[in-house]
Amino acid sequence: MISHGRLRRSLARILIAAPLLAAAGGAGPAWPQAAGTGMFSPARVTVTSGEEIFRQICQGCHMPDGKGAVGAGKYPALAGDGSLVSTDFMALTLLNGRRNMPAFGGNGDVGLFFIVPSLTDEQIAAVINYVRSHFGNHFKGQITPAQVKALRQTAMHP
Repeated sequence: MISHGRLRRSLARILIAAPLLAAAGGAGPAWPQAAGTGMFSPARVTVTSGEEIFRQICQGCHMPDGKGAVGAGKYPALAGDGSLVSTDFMALTLLNGRRNMPAFGGNGDVGLFFIVPSLTDEQIAAVINYVRSHFGNHFKGQITPAQVKALRQTAMHP
């Protein structure tokens, strides 16, 4: 159940975003996405491949080559990032968000300009394992959906 304060904040974000989107001509994201899924869609992400999840959600900020971007904001590089050695760090970042990155462990929370898709434990594990083995990253080991589930439960009930 959503709290009154959280509902008010979500509605305020929508009221702020609506005129901005209208002024921009209602333009959607500039990168290609599968129909009905991805960062700017309320539809549930149904793909399970780490590569597809990265393409539909992560590359919009972290760029297709994983090198990040600087412009309207700072989007950190995933390529060659030593902090990705920790699968727990990555899982907790995806589950809870970090700085301006939204949390993907929720239930489709409303972000400033979009509904944040919710990822399953399997999807989070898949995208972590993909990023850790691509973009010049060669980290050993993988995270399992069971490990993500345990971190999700810990994060929700400290």
